[in-house]
Amino acid sequence: MSFFSRPVPLAVALLCLGAIGASAQAQTQPAAPDIAKLTASEAVQQLCAGTLTSEQLVTAYIAQAKARANLNALIVLDEAGALKAARAADASRKRGGACKPLAGLPVLIKDNIQVKGLPATAGTPALKGFVPAADAPVVARLRAAGAVVLGKSNMHELAFGVTGWNPAFKTGPDVGVRNAYDASRIAGGSSSGNGAALGARMAPAALGTDTGGSVRIPCAFNGCASLRPTMGRYSQQGIAPISHTRDTAGPMAQSMADVALLDRVIAGGAALKPADLKRVRLGVVPAFYENLDADTRAATDAALARLRAAGVTLVDVDMPKLMELNGAIGFPLALYEAHDDMVAYLAKYRTGVGIAQLAAGIASPDVKGTFDAFVIPRKLPAPNGVVDAKPVYDNAMRVARPALQKLYRDTFAGNKLDALVFPTVPRVALVAAPEASSPENFGALIQNTDPGSNAGIPGVQLPSGLGATSGLPVGLELDGPAGSDRRLLAVGLAIEGVLGRLPAPK
Repeated sequence: MSFFSRPVPLAVALLCLGAIGASAQAQTQPAAPDIAKLTASEAVQQLCAGTLTSEQLVTAYIAQAKARANLNALIVLDEAGALKAARAADASRKRGGACKPLAGLPVLIKDNIQVKGLPATAGTPALKGFVPAADAPVVARLRAAGAVVLGKSNMHELAFGVTGWNPAFKTGPDVGVRNAYDASRIAGGSSSGNGAALGARMAPAALGTDTGGSVRIPCAFNGCASLRPTMGRYSQQGIAPISHTRDTAGPMAQSMADVALLDRVIAGGAALKPADLKRVRLGVVPAFYENLDADTRAATDAALARLRAAGVTLVDVDMPKLMELNGAIGFPLALYEAHDDMVAYLAKYRTGVGIAQLAAGIASPDVKGTFDAFVIPRKLPAPNGVVDAKPVYDNAMRVARPALQKLYRDTFAGNKLDALVFPTVPRVALVAAPEASSPENFGALIQNTDPGSNAGIPGVQLPSGLGATSGLPVGLELDGPAGSDRRLLAVGLAIEGVLGRLPAPK
């Protein structure tokens, strides 16, 4: 005899019916996401299948961002705006709307990239009050594809550095953006907050910028994947600049498939399949293997051995005068173009701030010193002081940069290479302190990322492992010929299949 065939008090019956209803609702409500393992691509699949809601996803990442506030990864966490957008995405799917490529996926945007209605500080005090009237084109592409902007990420001030030691913005007790795997270490930069947030699982995907390594170094230090695209592949509009010759936005995410997905949304193209590693040729250039610490050398050697075992052909290649040519380009381009490009940006977007006011408000000692000594007076460092920047810049653009680009073209073509392979950064993340941003450390950390930046070629970063002694992430970079972004991503997908992803921090 069933329970309800006997007389029962009304209150008991109503309680039982409520319990049955709650049980049915629990069965239809998607399970909470496991953000420690979830990738952006997997999240999109679950969102489109209805086994996960955008509101659930956004709620989980907001909670994680608050739990890891000590990392100083965010400048703005747009909780209300992100939840509103997530609920709208869920409602659209329930009405039977087409599932967009990003389907309600939460993303972080570096705070030098404009997002309508949110501050675009570029990590500097003078721009705290600047709220742009429109999305940068790269952000507009992401939003049109269904992305939900979770907030704006912290960064090395004005993108002029690779440590994230920025005293101007913090959500935790310590100064500087901190490493997801060890909060006593730097996060890298200048897309520092994105790297820390991805490593700490505060977001599945992010958009940063890269002038000399700024989407690759933070992912090397925090165990994420990224792409510096070929120059010109993405729009530069609506982004606070350093150098129009070198600046580009770049996707950062939990996996290479996620990076490829974001690139497809921004630049177009069909879905990619992993390359056949037995048909991949990678060049090994000695200059990129100098000055490695023990953890980086061991992790890189192990990764190359696994790639060789998987069928990759590794070719020893010499690139004569590579670093000499690069040295004639890097600082002259960045320090000279920074002045006029920033003046134009501040005026075009009606920030209400001039370059003198911007420079006066800089909070980071290293960036302040760079602006006061070089950017504002249009000078460059020299053995006996400073020299006028214009002649050195002209030589870089007319002679050195074309020679560097030719060296890369000849190297790729002459050796039939898909890419060069090397450790992204020669050492694991440094201890977080003001001296981490010294000129000596800056030069050491960009040793391997800067040459490809100056040549304008694409580069992908993916994790190669955790350091045996430090327990910190080590990165592996692939630099390919100009315009080979999609081939490079396909190779990256295949290599990630061999090396795997890193576990989330404990």
